[in-house]
Amino acid sequence: MPVAEGAVTDLFGRPLFFSLYDWFLEHGSVYKLAFGPKAFVVVSDPIVARHILRENAFCYDKGVLAEILKPIMGKGLIPADLDTWKQRRKVITPGFHALFIEAMVGVFTKCSERTIFKLEELIERGEHGEKYTIVDLEAEFSNLALDIIGLGVFNFDFDSVTKESPVIKAVYGTLFEAEHRSTFYIPYWNLPLTRWIVPRQRKFHSDLKVINDCLDSLIKNAKETRQEADVEKLQQRDYSSLKDASLLRFLVDMRGADVDDRQLRDDLMTMLIAGHETTAAVLTWSVFLLAQNPSKMRKAQAEVDSVLSNETINVDQLKKLEYIRLIIVEALRLYPQPPLLIRRALRPDKLPGGYNGAKEGYEIPAGTDIFLSIYNLHRSPYFWDRPDEFEPERFSVPKKDESIEGWAGFDPDRSPGAMYPNEIIADFAFLPFGGGPRKCVGDQFALLESTVALALLLQKFNVELRGSPDEVEMVTGATIHTKSGLWCRVRRRT
Repeated sequence: MPVAEGAVTDLFGRPLFFSLYDWFLEHGSVYKLAFGPKAFVVVSDPIVARHILRENAFCYDKGVLAEILKPIMGKGLIPADLDTWKQRRKVITPGFHALFIEAMVGVFTKCSERTIFKLEELIERGEHGEKYTIVDLEAEFSNLALDIIGLGVFNFDFDSVTKESPVIKAVYGTLFEAEHRSTFYIPYWNLPLTRWIVPRQRKFHSDLKVINDCLDSLIKNAKETRQEADVEKLQQRDYSSLKDASLLRFLVDMRGADVDDRQLRDDLMTMLIAGHETTAAVLTWSVFLLAQNPSKMRKAQAEVDSVLSNETINVDQLKKLEYIRLIIVEALRLYPQPPLLIRRALRPDKLPGGYNGAKEGYEIPAGTDIFLSIYNLHRSPYFWDRPDEFEPERFSVPKKDESIEGWAGFDPDRSPGAMYPNEIIADFAFLPFGGGPRKCVGDQFALLESTVALALLLQKFNVELRGSPDEVEMVTGATIHTKSGLWCRVRRRT
């Protein structure tokens, strides 16, 4: 296996995935990267990714990622061991069924309208003759995503768009700590006494207690009002008239799925962190890309104007917002959330060589840590035409390269009925939510909330970057986000 000989200093001053991409172009789709005594195998190939994530998925667990996130998410779906994951996946997946998702579109709309109203108020109060306001849209999207997760998952209204509270501050403190741990590969927080000695760890445990107290109260209330039913009946509920149409309500009411409060708390905490980060990031980068491509913004606005007669969106209208949906997935291609998937081999395995790799493949021992570089996959010049360009239309066109043995190419017809391109359509060259059995269960929830929020924003406003695109620097942890915010000039459409 090729070995990348970059110095550790290459990793400072810019996001890790940039260096991984440079080494990918130099060493190929599978290479070994060493940090002192620690080595990782970096994979940037759909054929190898498909082997790890789907064909031999249970040969791998989350490894380093699980170690980092366990103190925060416990045995939630992301860090869970395989046995716990199999048990919880069977319970949680049915919760994201079609009627629940349809009911959630109303929640997405309600929360997005708060953000729209806030922007309109800022314009009215502004210093620019009521023509525009200058605002950090990344921060606004972060608040919006938090409100949606709160209502949709816990039935708790953070209302973070308009106010601050101890719970909101604690949530953001915990999010920042999760980001910190995801980039700090020495788990010093596990050392004795650090939770009392290190100030950021003291604050983290204080924040965690605030959130846990909130979640415990919500779980207690849900259990006290339990309406037990079989999963089939729960999936046929009239969620539009249900007072508490949250995922927590579904999990508590499911007959035969009795679970202790600790596990429910871990499930909810996982969805809070994973769901919040992803949506805020995809909206941020969608607007960043559109602001640099005014003709594409106008095309998106024309579609919104033709489909939405008012500010209320339903699923049938979302199906007609084809270009908006393609903008969302193209933003996820260029700025994947997360940019890396982490796995650890539980037993010896043989990886395929992938494109231009060793024909006989690569033997790896048990315990091998693997970085699946989604950023590299999504920008690979071998699998994408003009990989660094923003072209939402690319997802409508089939692509097949006969010279790449073992890759079935890109075919929108391979996943009939799918509203959004996925790993099946792209044969693992596009992995915005992972793939195989441990794929993210909330992918449709995240995609639809992003689509609603972007459509309503573009219906009301034109958006320009305040400065040049080069001023919007990237930093990364669990997701790719900006270093200093996405400062934009937001104008009312005339």
